[in-house]
Amino acid sequence: MDNAFRIFYRNFYFKTGGFIPSAPLNQNLYPGDFFQIVNGEMLVLGNIFQKGIVHKDDVEFGYGLKLNPASWEFSDGLSKPYSGRGSGQGTLEDFEFSKQILAFEREGSFFFKATDPVAARILNWNDLQQELIIKMTQTYYSFRDLYIVTEVASTADWTLAVAGSKKAELEISTDSENFGLVDIFGHHSAKTIQSKDIEYYHREAHKKPVFFKAKKLVVQDDKLNVFISDLITTRENQHQWAGSFFDYDFHFEPSYSPQIRSNSQASLLDMLQANQLNPNTALLYFRWGDANLDDIEKLFISYGEE
Repeated sequence: MDNAFRIFYRNFYFKTGGFIPSAPLNQNLYPGDFFQIVNGEMLVLGNIFQKGIVHKDDVEFGYGLKLNPASWEFSDGLSKPYSGRGSGQGTLEDFEFSKQILAFEREGSFFFKATDPVAARILNWNDLQQELIIKMTQTYYSFRDLYIVTEVASTADWTLAVAGSKKAELEISTDSENFGLVDIFGHHSAKTIQSKDIEYYHREAHKKPVFFKAKKLVVQDDKLNVFISDLITTRENQHQWAGSFFDYDFHFEPSYSPQIRSNSQASLLDMLQANQLNPNTALLYFRWGDANLDDIEKLFISYGEE
């Protein structure tokens, strides 16, 4: 993802109570979709229901669940230096219009507005989660890093403008009746008069499920602590071993305690002995956690860029 969207994605998570926009932004997602984040991109690999990993009779869905509409209009670094009414002359008669200028404080500043948000959710996730750990890490697949969509949100419409620089501006107008001086951003009749340094400006008029919540595979805390303890011990003993093993005068620095980041937990499982992780032990090593800001940050990490 382009870094210009980072502020929007972080704000979206906080303002909407944990929902995350898909990446790319207009990608449909459905309950049961499973994906990985690879080089800053969401790679959707399948759906647990479509592939028969979980049967339809075993799942309960909630549809059309109302969300708080007040939480689905927000901005960052936005000002409105002008809002007003004007008049013009057409070929047949004079007309009036509302005009508004939006100014953005910096790159990544944005304005988001959606109407009538509703959700579709897996209601009995707790009944499925242990079964899915075994199936997704052992019997169907051998994932160590995975997300499963548990809830999606859609809206009657939504509009987003993201600034590409600190000088970005957007000028819009509408000739619809009864607007007065109210905000016209996001209205279906709003037209762009001119824009300056706008990275992204889009109005979606269809009810597409492009916002989601997900569960992610997480290494169990007690197992993680064992891995970290073993790793620290190995590192502490490594200098002594290297000094006696290599016939060379290496300079040895004092040992350090390694810091294990959340996105490297799964790689620690590669240290397990053969068959130590199996269908009978998978629940001892894995649990499901909520996708959060750490995972949003992964969308803005792209390797190999110059």
